[in-house]
Amino acid sequence: MRDDAEGVAAWRAAPDALAVRVRVTPRGGRDAFDGLATLADGRAVLKIRVRAAPEDGAANEAVRRTLARALGRPVSAVRLTAGATARIKTLVVAGEGGRLAAALERLTRGAAA
Repeated sequence: MRDDAEGVAAWRAAPDALAVRVRVTPRGGRDAFDGLATLADGRAVLKIRVRAAPEDGAANEAVRRTLARALGRPVSAVRLTAGATARIKTLVVAGEGGRLAAALERLTRGAAA
């Protein structure tokens, strides 16, 4: 589980899934992770930028695809559970939570925060 300086996790592993809180930048020029950040309220988020515009669910779908690709999971394993119309979203990735958390840790290590 990845924690920021205040100890608030950007993701949480369960035995059969990984819940990830993200901050999305639509029309970001590329589909990629931009590291970790801490919001004004102290919550940690994984920053993701996507090329898609926030219209008709296109950006949400791009976020799902980007996260699935990075974690080696099918897109169907990634579900948006909160924040469909907001920049801050929660996604749940089905699979072994500990393994997925370790993979996300490796992907974000060294990324700009």
